[in-house]
Amino acid sequence: MRKVADLMQSDITAFIFYLHNIKKTSENTAVSYKRDLCKFINFMEARGICNLTDITEKDLERYVDYMREQKFATATISRNIASIKALYQYLCREGKIERNIAEGLKAPKIEKRIPEILTMEEVVCLLEQPSGDSDKEIRDRAMLELLYATGIRVTELITLSLRDVNLQMGFILCRDSHKERFVPFGEAARNAMIRYLENARDNMVTDRKQETLFVNCSGQPMSRQGFWKLVKYYAKKAGIQADITPHTLRHSFAAHLVENGADLRSVQEMLGHSDISTTQIYANMNHNRLREVYAKTHPRG
Repeated sequence: MRKVADLMQSDITAFIFYLHNIKKTSENTAVSYKRDLCKFINFMEARGICNLTDITEKDLERYVDYMREQKFATATISRNIASIKALYQYLCREGKIERNIAEGLKAPKIEKRIPEILTMEEVVCLLEQPSGDSDKEIRDRAMLELLYATGIRVTELITLSLRDVNLQMGFILCRDSHKERFVPFGEAARNAMIRYLENARDNMVTDRKQETLFVNCSGQPMSRQGFWKLVKYYAKKAGIQADITPHTLRHSFAAHLVENGADLRSVQEMLGHSDISTTQIYANMNHNRLREVYAKTHPRG
């Protein structure tokens, strides 16, 4: 009898192909789905379940229980369940199974944590760290300024092409897996970008056909890891104690906009959130801050 891994491998391959080419899912998401599903298959195989149609609702529940017993993070369990449900939806739609047994799987409730944000003073200090005239520092300043000015995701930042930037109008075009959106940026980011494009980028690019906006010192597109290290380096140099990541600047961008009166719908559109409830957390942060100010300053607070 063929193993589950053999039976399901072609289905998973077809499913990942479907995610890439039909759903237009990002590379990172597809890789996560594939990794989760391989773990799921290995679990079933270890328990002697050697046919796709032999997997039952109880088996799925046992797998969820197993993840809990192994102390998987709540977010990890939720992502694994989402991967399994997506696979079964696909298989059912393709007629490869008669019934979607994953439909009733319940993901654990994830407690929404308040994201780490920087104060405006900390952001200014961070952005001013790459202040030299080297090509690298000019590029680093442009990247940090643009990230904070737009709140875009790191993947969106490092995959921007030259044609995605309109310096005259002051906006960038961002493409995610589902749609495109225009995000404005201000004068500080514009000046940093002009300096990078006029004085540094040509010195770093080895292939004149390279269309990626931000390149590394070898003239290749910047990697996520490379930019992550860059942020860590300048945060330490700025004396920032918090353990920040590139996503911290995205959170700070949104929180500072809301704090200064931006409406949630506009912030949602700039961030590219599909659901405004995701954006709502920044308003809640602002309300909490106002309550703290009130309690400290009101004579009868």
